[in-house]
Order: sequence, then C-alpha cells, then structure tokens
Amino acid sequence: MGSKLAAGVLRRVTAPRVVRHRAAARLIHGLAAAPLLPAGARASLARRLRSGMVRAGWPAGDSRAALVAVAGAVDPAARADLLIEEATDELAEGRTPAHLMDAVRAELAEADRAYARGDGAAAARRLYRVLRTQFHRVLHFDQLSSPLVEDPAAFLAPLHGSAVGRALLAPRGRVKPPAPAPTDRPLRLLLLLNGSAHFLQAVRERYGDHPGVELRYLRLDDDPVAGPLTRQSRRMVAEALLGGTEYGEQVERWIRPHLDWADTVFVDWAVATAAMTTLVDPGDTRIVVRLHSYEAFGRWPSLIDFSRVDDVVFVSDHLRDFALRVTPGLVGAQAPRTHVLCNAVELTPFRRAKEPSARFTLGLVGTSAVAKDPRWAIEVLRLLRASDERYRLLLVGGGLDTGLSRAARDYAAALEKDLAELEATGAVTRVGHTDDVPGVLAGIGVVLSSSVRESFHCAVVEGAASGAVPVVRDWPFFAGGAHGAFTVFPADWVVDTPAAAAARIRAVTADEQVWRAAGATAAAHALATWDWSVTAPHFDRMLGIGAA
Repeated sequence: MGSKLAAGVLRRVTAPRVVRHRAAARLIHGLAAAPLLPAGARASLARRLRSGMVRAGWPAGDSRAALVAVAGAVDPAARADLLIEEATDELAEGRTPAHLMDAVRAELAEADRAYARGDGAAAARRLYRVLRTQFHRVLHFDQLSSPLVEDPAAFLAPLHGSAVGRALLAPRGRVKPPAPAPTDRPLRLLLLLNGSAHFLQAVRERYGDHPGVELRYLRLDDDPVAGPLTRQSRRMVAEALLGGTEYGEQVERWIRPHLDWADTVFVDWAVATAAMTTLVDPGDTRIVVRLHSYEAFGRWPSLIDFSRVDDVVFVSDHLRDFALRVTPGLVGAQAPRTHVLCNAVELTPFRRAKEPSARFTLGLVGTSAVAKDPRWAIEVLRLLRASDERYRLLLVGGGLDTGLSRAARDYAAALEKDLAELEATGAVTRVGHTDDVPGVLAGIGVVLSSSVRESFHCAVVEGAASGAVPVVRDWPFFAGGAHGAFTVFPADWVVDTPAAAAARIRAVTADEQVWRAAGATAAAHALATWDWSVTAPHFDRMLGIGAA
C-alpha cells in the first residue's frame, strides 16, 4: 500500500464516528495488524486507533487492549515506542498503566540494543524514558499505594537486570579517600541545597556560629550556572550512563572550585544536587548526603553514584530499611556509611498554655500531598462525632497541590466533597498557610498523623511538644516491617485503623485532667528526645566537629 494511500486510509478509518461502532473498530484492529501494511503505517494506525477510540468514548481498557494487540504486529523498536507512549498517556490521565512493566521491559530491551551497537545517545534517551515513566509521581506520590512498596524486587528487576541499568548503577568510585578533618584550622563545611530549606535552618544557624566551622551555604536554584544544570535531567542521565559528555564537563567546571575549598560537603535532599555532585570524582573531600523520604520513591537514587558518597544520613530507621532494599548503591563493598539522625527541630517555642476548649480539637498540620491522606483524619472525625459533636478538626496548611497530576485532582475532588458537608456544620475548619504554627497548635488538643508514609513527621513532634496528644497512623507503606511509626514514636501513640484512633482519642479526652496529663507526658518525651539541643551533638559527631 502506498504511503499517501495509507495516510488517507488512516485519517478516514480512525475518525471517532467510525470507531464508535464495535464492528468497525474490530475491522480497523485487524487492518492494523495486517502484514500488507508497512510497519510504520501499522504503528501510526495503532496510535490513531487508540486516540479515536478514546475520543469516541470507549472504555480505557478496550482502547488499551487494541493498542497493545497492534503493538505485537510491529517491529520491536516501534512496539517499545507505542507502549511507552501509551504508558505516558495513561499516567497523564492519572491512571496506572495496565501494561506498565511491558512498556518498561520493551523500552529497556531497545536501550540495551542501542547500547550494544554503540549508539549511546539512543540508549540514554530510552533509559531516560524508562526512569521518567517507572518513577512517575502518579505511581508513587499521588495515590495511596506504590508498586515500590508492594513488590520492590519485581518492580525494579527489569531496570536492575538490563545492560543499561547495570551500567548506570556501576560504581565509579574515587581516586583517593577523604582526608581527615583538619586539626589546625576550622572545618570547611559546604551546605548544598536544591529544594526546601526548612530542615536545614537550624543546622545553618548552629554551624554558622561555631568556632570549629567555616561555613558556606549554596542554594543551587539561586545559582545562575548550577540552577539550569539541575533541570537538565536528560543530559544528567546521559552523563551518568556514558560519561565524557559536555554536560559532565559543565558540572565539573562548576563544582570543582567548591570541592577544592571544602573539607566536607553536606548535600540536603538526595535529588538532582546529589546526582550532579557524584558525577565527578570528589578528590579528598568528604561527601555527605541526607535522604529524607520522597527521594527514595523517585529516580534520583538510581542516578546518584553512592561509591562517591562517604555518609548517607536518614531521619528514621524504617526509611533506611526501605532505601537499602530499593537502592543497590547503598549496599555492597563500596557503599557509604549510613546514619539515622532525626531532623533538627527546635521545640521550645511550641510550649504554650492550652485553653480547655482545645481538648476536643483535632489538628492535622500539613495537607499538601496525597500521601498525607487527610480523608483518613476525616473518617476519624466522623466516628468521634457520631457520639459527641464537640469534636472538630483543624486542617493547617495550604491544601493539596492539584496541579501536579489528575490523580491528585481526583483525590482532591473526593476530599472537597467530604469537606463541603463538614465545614457547613463547623466540624472542620481550614486554617491555610501560617507562619505561626506554635500559635495554631496552642488551640489543638490532639495532633494527628494520617499519612500513608512519613519518614519522621515533624508536625507530630511539634504538636507533642505543644502538649497536644499525638495519634499516629501506623503508616501503611512501612507497616509490618522491623521499623516504622512504632519505632519512631512511643507505641501507645500509634494506631492501625480510624476506629482505633477514635478509641484512643475518646480515652485521652474523656476527662480534662487525663487529657492534660497525657499532653504533658507527650511534651516531656518530645523535648527530651527530639529537641535540637539534644540531637545537635549527634550531628556534630557525624560531621567530625568538636564541641563549641
């Protein structure tokens, strides 16, 4: 069939008015798989068929099945393109693709073929598409579950078993070990950040005024050279896979003067900054990376060369357990040392008197992500109000970011439906963003953690320090493991269901004296365990800094 004729056929037979009819769709499906069509025409017809079926109102499963079936009739490279494009479209719609792992395997097979024949650019391009797809936020952040948690070995096996995956993860090491900390001058400490500075403020203040430290602080999103480099993920993947690229040379030119100055580089957040830092040999400079939580569910740990990192800091044992399961670079002979050090939180400002009315006020501080699962907190509230309408809920924070994905918007829509009913009766109040969290917590008697995953949950610690009674969901992503919410917090703070949460709240708020005593016990524990005055010396020892 000539190319012009084929193009004309494609336009006509895949129009929505045609594929609306099942018989016509079956005919088109057969035509798309027919050997009389050139491979390119079959691939184009498959895309048009699926698009036409979607626009005609076919169920997503039917249109997916049609495309996947046609993909079996084209050459492997075209099949990989079809499947990865379909997966991308499904993710854009906020759905987990039914054939996600088929798409990943097909794309990796083509990346391996390109790598074997010396086409590094094609291999890197396809590897980037795999990482972008397999670690898409819809899969791991904008739903209440993640395939990385459900079966990490099976989910990661195609990537870790592929030639390009093995090359990407291969440790490059360093020419020489880090030098010992100086004894004749202050330690030169460079703090690198690209993202939220919230967890670094107390660290900056401590070491900015420490006689044993000469401190420099560099925020990459404010740097005219480094900022753009952090956003060039495709080039970063190519350099990590192949080495010797222009991008790698640009990173080297930017970071080398900083590495030459510093004795120790502390990279907060295991994201692009850490990946860029480990693209180059650090010389004798010590490299420390802090991994908080969400990074472990993304592509960045696959791009960080941990053989060039000396220490990785986690904020909880369960996060370390999880990261070691899913990140090959964190285990083995060239793996870095690992430490568990909780976030630097200054809790004294949270000690304020509570009015008696706070006893029946639940607080959820921070609701910007689906993982916070505020609907779980609403279920707890409903159970409480079924027998006592004095209970109410404060939602503190800016609310869900619905611009990130359709999956997040779907969750937000369900949440809004819940809130419309409860706000009308005064059962729920949205406080919005505030710079006075201690002031808001003064009016909260019970602080909740409703999340499906947390690494530490500073809001609970701050709430406890304020004298609010903590009620912490046994975070489902980590429930059942050796560590979890119950090893971060006292066991009696942790519950596994909304019913158990409601029962604990009723018990501790049934009497004002009981409630105040429970709050005082929680505050004492928080201050003695997590206040920066208690934890800062542990940070000093990890960095090799003597007492001030």
